[in-house]
Amino acid sequence: MSVKQTSDLIEEFESWLKEAEKSELNDANAMSLATVNEEGQPSVRMVLLKEVDERGFTFYTNFESQKGRELLATRKAALCFHWKSLRRVVRVEGDIEVVSDEEADSYFNSRARDSRIGAWASQQSRPMEGRFTLEAAVAKYAAKYAVGTIPRPEYWSGFRVIPNRIEFWKDKPFRLHERRQYTRTEQGWTEAVLYP
Repeated sequence: MSVKQTSDLIEEFESWLKEAEKSELNDANAMSLATVNEEGQPSVRMVLLKEVDERGFTFYTNFESQKGRELLATRKAALCFHWKSLRRVVRVEGDIEVVSDEEADSYFNSRARDSRIGAWASQQSRPMEGRFTLEAAVAKYAAKYAVGTIPRPEYWSGFRVIPNRIEFWKDKPFRLHERRQYTRTEQGWTEAVLYP
């Protein structure tokens, strides 16, 4: 076993992501996000990674959505990146923190105007009477914010997954895949090579 620093693992992840950006047709930054509710029922969905650095893996969402509520309640999550073209997977498990208002504002303001209107109009994850209800809400907020800046809704922000375990998986012949798992310790990250 060897010990690595967070910067080493993030650098390796970023190199894999850069390779995926060249070979994946769409959204190389797509990741499955697994959460669990207070009863222990897991749920998984796809989200987009917006930033990665030594602090962790960051994405943005509506706090009132199912994932938002579950993340705020449990403060735990798991991520999985699958780059089929490269035959590689990265798995991440960790604790959750909410990004700063400054980070959330900066990212929100970088989004397309229609996406910012959509953040106001959508009551994400809640039942909808029909498509017209959503379209009416979009029209309402488009008129309200026809001029000037569109403020970030209080219920819309970002989460950062602070990893405590990261696994790099590579496809190998005869299903004898390479699996390197890193677990955070007080000294750094301890590496273990896992059976496929």
